Amino acid sequence: MSNNTSVVSLERYNSGLTYEDYVLNIKVNKDRFETYYESAELKTEDKDFFSSISSTPNGIKKLMIIGEDWCPDVFRGMPVFARIAEAADIEMRIFPRDENLDIMDEFLKDGEFRSIPVAVFYDDQLNEIARWIERPVIGYEQSKQITDRTEKDMGTASDQEKRKNIRDQIYALYPSWQQETVVEVKQLLSVQLVDKG
Repeated sequence: MSNNTSVVSLERYNSGLTYEDYVLNIKVNKDRFETYYESAELKTEDKDFFSSISSTPNGIKKLMIIGEDWCPDVFRGMPVFARIAEAADIEMRIFPRDENLDIMDEFLKDGEFRSIPVAVFYDDQLNEIARWIERPVIGYEQSKQITDRTEKDMGTASDQEKRKNIRDQIYALYPSWQQETVVEVKQLLSVQLVDKG
């Protein structure tokens, strides 16, 4: 996919924050980013996969992330992509969504929603290879199951108590969602690079 009409020029891409700089500038949830970076450790076969698809001539060379530090999907998901970038030995640049709405609006979920995080993989010419948005499929399924079950089991509880219960259950699943993110990204890149290669 060509980047001819993208607002993400090479100059703009290069202006993004590295993961290290982003973490240094986090205003909220820094501890959560650190926790989920630790739980996002990749398996050897995953590291090998990302390393191999970045070493091919048309492979992934750059990764752009759109996110915000207050968002649970971001403090769970962005560390996964930091690990992927490390394994692939590629550049990763981060753009805070609310300061870069022109970029965000190019990568809307379902063409409509400003869902984050957004991860966009590029070749060395900044042509888009693939994109992944928000959370793994199992995350949507489990979130709905937990919400429905909580509404049923805690019908008389306050909305605040229900929200806390839902949040605690979902956070407990985050490490498994991280692993599922890796699985989905590998499948996505396999279709775009390995299967077409």
